[in-house]
Amino acid sequence: MPLRGSGHTSQVLDEDPYFESLSSLDGWAARPVSQLAGVLRYYPRTPVSEQCNSRGKLLVRLKVDTPKRRLRCHIPSISGRTVIHSSSEPRAIFRSYIATCVSWLSFSHHRVTVPPSGWTTAAHRHGVKMLGTLIFEGSGEEDCLRLLVGRLPQSRTGPAAHSSTASFPVSPHYARIFAELAFQRGFDGYLLNFECPLRGGLEQARALTAWITLLESELRRKVGPHAQVIWYDSVIINGQLRWQDRLNSYNLPFFLPSSGFFTNYTWPPQYPSLTAQYFLSLDPSLTSQPKSLKEIFVGVDVWGRGSHGGGGFGCYKAISHIDPEFLGLSVALFGQAWTWETEQDKPGWCWEAWWEYDRKLWLGPPNAEETVLIPKENLHEGQPECPHGPFVPITQFFPRYPPPDPALLPFFTTFSPGVGRAWFVNGVKVLDTSSGWTDLSKNCSLGDMVWPRPTPHWDNDEHDVDIPEATTTLLTNEAWLGGSSLQMTLSITGSTADNAAFRCLRVPVQSFSISPRITYEMSLVYRVTANAEIDIDLGLSVEPQDGSSTPAVSVSPIANRDPAEALGAWSRLTVEFSLPSDSHRGLVVASGLILGLLTEDPTQDVQLSIQLGALSVYPRSSIPRITKQHPRLIWADFKVHSAYSQERFCGILNWEAAEWFEPLSNLKISSPEDPQSAWVLESLVPSFSFFNIYAEAVAPEGHGASDPARSVFIGTTGLDGHERRFFVDPACLPPRLKEADTVRFYVQGVTAEGCVLDWESCVFVEVDKPQ
Repeated sequence: MPLRGSGHTSQVLDEDPYFESLSSLDGWAARPVSQLAGVLRYYPRTPVSEQCNSRGKLLVRLKVDTPKRRLRCHIPSISGRTVIHSSSEPRAIFRSYIATCVSWLSFSHHRVTVPPSGWTTAAHRHGVKMLGTLIFEGSGEEDCLRLLVGRLPQSRTGPAAHSSTASFPVSPHYARIFAELAFQRGFDGYLLNFECPLRGGLEQARALTAWITLLESELRRKVGPHAQVIWYDSVIINGQLRWQDRLNSYNLPFFLPSSGFFTNYTWPPQYPSLTAQYFLSLDPSLTSQPKSLKEIFVGVDVWGRGSHGGGGFGCYKAISHIDPEFLGLSVALFGQAWTWETEQDKPGWCWEAWWEYDRKLWLGPPNAEETVLIPKENLHEGQPECPHGPFVPITQFFPRYPPPDPALLPFFTTFSPGVGRAWFVNGVKVLDTSSGWTDLSKNCSLGDMVWPRPTPHWDNDEHDVDIPEATTTLLTNEAWLGGSSLQMTLSITGSTADNAAFRCLRVPVQSFSISPRITYEMSLVYRVTANAEIDIDLGLSVEPQDGSSTPAVSVSPIANRDPAEALGAWSRLTVEFSLPSDSHRGLVVASGLILGLLTEDPTQDVQLSIQLGALSVYPRSSIPRITKQHPRLIWADFKVHSAYSQERFCGILNWEAAEWFEPLSNLKISSPEDPQSAWVLESLVPSFSFFNIYAEAVAPEGHGASDPARSVFIGTTGLDGHERRFFVDPACLPPRLKEADTVRFYVQGVTAEGCVLDWESCVFVEVDKPQ
């Protein structure tokens, strides 16, 4: 996470990131626990079209290691090092195509993997589900039995009378605990990976399928109807460990009670079609809830390892047999860290080089004319070659989904992949670190309509001049808020056409799904530079994503409320928009820029750079509010951490947020029969994206007042899943603060809409050094 200093302690990590056994899980359940309020709630996405409902989906398994008992991630930080588990999984540009992510521990025997809270927040921000993993391998046979029997008693006990029944009991005990764990940590279900034999054979296998039914039921009751339980194809109905690489009668009973089925990746090319044929031959009444082919996730390994096509840039060969678009099967992707781990030891390799390499695998090359070389697949002796066409990027097989409707979950992005080298607050750099930072909770949309390249078009196609070439770059050295910004470069070719002096250009940036009878507000912070004399009138546009002219979205500008000095070199645009009043259905829209370009010499080439700092969309009240509400922080507290009691100023900060109201004026209620309400209020629960924490040495009495503008940024919240808590690590504090007698900590809120609270709405707490 963005923290000042280095060598921070593990206190910034999630509590209980994994459980080594069911016994340790029982220990967690016996302790009082509270829900992590800082993890975003899941809201479903709206399909772009009806055809999307029948297309296969994409599941991505995120691999995590635990070397030396510290949970780590196989995804690169910007500094190029292996980092703590909350390090960025910087694939925000691909999340629009992903349905489910699974947090999975490799090279370990931990029984339960809990998704890091930052991963869950990042997934939910895009409408993607996040699953934990329950795995039994090696010596897991005892826990396989315990799962069915439930918690073992501490007293002498036994049946009241002898029974000749030989079947296995099925206890709901662990189903309840797993559902409670998912609810408390905010994730959406589990991948069940049983990679050890069931010694109880057929009877234990049958009991296990009954337990899956219990788990499904408990998750839906506790987490919600969107919860998932996905079965990994490993053991079969007689309890033996025998991967089938497809759905068949040997593993069907495990699929029937589950939300989905996840095959291994070593299948031959004909297996996906055999799976589809077998599924379509089943009696639909076998399951209480309808199932479709898209609930079957066929494994593809990016490392190759027996996967058809050889992995890497040959993954498209395997996916073409799964055929999500026409056959309708889904894809489960293994080992996408391949793009980093195969290249990391090469000279000149860095985060930016990886970013381009990874982007090419998923989205294709930035240059549409570039040819991607496909390595020759190593075929087994006697294996026939399977012909395929040229390279196809992974995302081309799947529909792109907009994020959740901003009426349900306000949309806010600072165009951050969750990594950075600095931290900015309202355009001011408050942290500069050569080692970089990683924090997946800061991962947000990078603009789902500008990759691998933007698609500008002339307004109404009224110009007969060339459409500008456009490229997109992430900047980590300049930002409005957070650690990065999005730069779009437009190369406009000079023209002698009669209408070339004034041109109007549209550039889509981000898709949304919107609902009728709701008015939305959209705000963009940006800045523009050009290499030639040109007048630019920049506005915000919202139009149907499919390019149709109906229904026409109503868009109206709103006067900016920012003082000019508050924005510095940046500018802000704000509009409100809504569907026509007679609309009865929601719509997927493309929001973006509309540029009026006026040049004195239209024959001159122009290169235009537009830097996007922050974009937010949220519902605007349709009821005129008599009393305006504003979020503010009302108090902060500090508690010394018992494990670090001898350290100066080491402990836990926490605080409370509330709403306050502007004074009432012009109250016009004059009669007890007046049908107007004296005031109208909305929700009184303020919502924040994160909080910035600053520190300042308190001057001795009589030597000047404290000033938050002089304080030093020390970090942000978000990494550990707690919304209003920050662990003050001594490593965050500059040496001069460590020597102070009293330190004042400031807490600054950043709302869900991306507004940084002014200091008048923030709080401080003063802490004296330990005696």
